[in-house]
Amino acid sequence: MNELFSEAQAISSPQLRDDIVQQLYSRSRELCDVGVSYTKTKADTRTEKLDAIFTSKIWGFPIMLIMLGVVFYLTIAGANIPSSMLAEFFGWLEGYITSVFQFLHAPDWLHGILVLGLYRGSTWVISVMLPPMAIFFPTFALLENYGYLPRVAFNMDRLFKFVGAHGKQSLTMAMGFGCNAAAVMSSRIIESPRERMLAILTNNFVPCNGRWGILIVLASLFMAANFTGGFKLLVTTGVIVGIVLFGIVVTFFVSWALSKTLLKGVPTHYTLELPPYRRPKFFDTVIRSSLTKSWTVLVRAVKVAAPAAILTWVLANIHIGDTSILLHMVEFLDPFGKMLGLDGYIMLAFILGLPANEIVLPILLMGYLSTGSLTEVDSLVDLKQIFLDHGWTWVTALNVMLFSLLHYPCGTTLVNIYKETKSKKWTFLAFLIPTVLAIVVPFIVYQTAKLLGWV
Repeated sequence: MNELFSEAQAISSPQLRDDIVQQLYSRSRELCDVGVSYTKTKADTRTEKLDAIFTSKIWGFPIMLIMLGVVFYLTIAGANIPSSMLAEFFGWLEGYITSVFQFLHAPDWLHGILVLGLYRGSTWVISVMLPPMAIFFPTFALLENYGYLPRVAFNMDRLFKFVGAHGKQSLTMAMGFGCNAAAVMSSRIIESPRERMLAILTNNFVPCNGRWGILIVLASLFMAANFTGGFKLLVTTGVIVGIVLFGIVVTFFVSWALSKTLLKGVPTHYTLELPPYRRPKFFDTVIRSSLTKSWTVLVRAVKVAAPAAILTWVLANIHIGDTSILLHMVEFLDPFGKMLGLDGYIMLAFILGLPANEIVLPILLMGYLSTGSLTEVDSLVDLKQIFLDHGWTWVTALNVMLFSLLHYPCGTTLVNIYKETKSKKWTFLAFLIPTVLAIVVPFIVYQTAKLLGWV
């Protein structure tokens, strides 16, 4: 019996399967060499030379990190001015809209819901999301068009196979940088149901476009506070890359844990024909990515954020006794938040931000300033002072960034997960797993910081 078991293990070993696949390709190559004659072109030679660098075991991963850093740097540096311009434009337009309400003698509650809640919430999402997406999506599309992203999948295949997942998960993970909801849908490219489920359950650990605002602002205000100019952008980019790499490590860890427990199985083989490198169609790619992907994600985010903004305004303006419902909720959540190095305002902002991550920051400001409406701040200096006045340190900022990175998917993503899995169980797990990690990691960081006397 033991001999049969050992033989069965040997037959099903990953090494044996790899050897079989290798022999098949070697034999196919031999037959092609004998029966097919072809002439190598300059493009073929160029592709082989580039692949020797981009898929190298030595240079492949450093180049990937550099590419990732360049994309983030361009996104951060390029989005600041357009975001500010959009925010100023919407603020200017709000003044005229308010004048119309006053001219029509509209009641204050109607102005509050439609302008201070709906309008401000929706325009915040647009001003925060649109500029980064207009840079990020086309940049990734150009890399895909050039033929580099398939090389990323090729490089990552070894790591994903090691944790029991599929190499194509790297492509869905890359899609998650733009929108986790879209990435969940893109998991259809993975044929194995088990590995597709792994991709769905772990995609949330890649920060989507809605979380970039929080990560970039806090990294700039607290982690790069002592730097100026271009060096400040570099430090901010470095911190963001570090946060993203931590999210990728968590993705590997959770994938490994699930492949050993709830989703046991052997990873399937990933046979990928690498396309030749080609010059991207720059104009077509940029226009298509900007108008289709960016616009689709933006419209979906606004649809989800608008009701949340109205709800936030209602909670902040209905009082029980002398205190608003919003502040009652803050007081209830505050002890738990303090255990994680956060506070009740931060916890409530993330709870109310479930429909869309983009409105977490304005909800937080609304609570801190007790304005009763979604608030915009004139400058980053004012924003940092508000945080400092409420007891923030760099540890608080770090834990907010970690909580933002790890916490439950947004409402749109959860809906897409249910549509893809047709299962309440897996949808609940997609909510539960990141929520537990988002509590445990900041708790450990804060308690460690206390022991070391940093807070």
